[in-house]
Amino acid sequence: MENIPSPIIIQDFITESGATYLSLPLSFTLSGLPLHSAPIVLVNHALTGNAEVTGENGWWNDLIGEEKTIDTQKYTILAFDVPGNGNDSFIIENYLDFTTRDIARIFIKGLEALNISQVHTIIGGSVGGGIAWEILALEPNITQNLIPIATDWKSTDWMIANCYLQEQILNNSSRPIEDARIHAMLCYRSPESFKEKFQRTINANLSVFNIESWLAHHGEKLQKRYQLASYKLMNQLLKTIDITRNSDDFETLMSRTNAAIHIIGINSDLFFTPKENRETFQDLKKFKDNVFYSEIDSVHGHDAFLIEYKQLDHLLADIFKAETIEK
Repeated sequence: MENIPSPIIIQDFITESGATYLSLPLSFTLSGLPLHSAPIVLVNHALTGNAEVTGENGWWNDLIGEEKTIDTQKYTILAFDVPGNGNDSFIIENYLDFTTRDIARIFIKGLEALNISQVHTIIGGSVGGGIAWEILALEPNITQNLIPIATDWKSTDWMIANCYLQEQILNNSSRPIEDARIHAMLCYRSPESFKEKFQRTINANLSVFNIESWLAHHGEKLQKRYQLASYKLMNQLLKTIDITRNSDDFETLMSRTNAAIHIIGINSDLFFTPKENRETFQDLKKFKDNVFYSEIDSVHGHDAFLIEYKQLDHLLADIFKAETIEK
């Protein structure tokens, strides 16, 4: 993977809320075949992720790499860091300045700076998938395929409620990152996942339930590698996914694109529920033919898009493993 030492600089950016940023650094990574020599796959990271999607430390390296589902011998893989995600020294202090659509606009400017007019696929899970939806709504001809995984084109009331609780913890707790992470893990996994993993067992050394020590460990682990300002920003983005806000209705927006839309839900997802995903699919089918829905079968809840690689490989094979790939 090629890490780019000099980020793209987005100048004079005005957010939807009217905040002006004279200079926004947009860091990115490239892997696979050289840029403009092969079909481009844009990968959007989730809440605590970054642009390092493949390679030894890549968070999706089971899915992306040589002879893997998204084969780096066939594709160019591009990933942007959400500005302020903590992967570089740039921090956004006023997280309320930004919405998911602002990040989509920044990513589009990044594509323009790289002289990319269209990509083969935009793929992302969770908030990364929400950014993907927002990009397609803004630029309907920018991709041949949209693959939103464990996400939707809007944040539901349930999602907004959980993000509101996250925000309260992040702003008011004496251990904000640890405590917010503990709550978030209850949304990322499912009751069945916890039951399968812990079986009400006790950690004898600590005299607590193993589920408690596991949650505490995840909180402490994130605190060591993540910044409070970054968590607040990414939570704000998760809360503000909505391609129709201050815009046209869903059908009008999606009628403008010829891109194939491959929605992938998770049957145990408590965050972006499969019911919402199926409703989005049915709404699209009313006016669009090349839309598809598939579902990961897992006890692991929302996080299954980071766990169930064999199922994802099977679901994505038709898109990425075709013998003939159009550039």
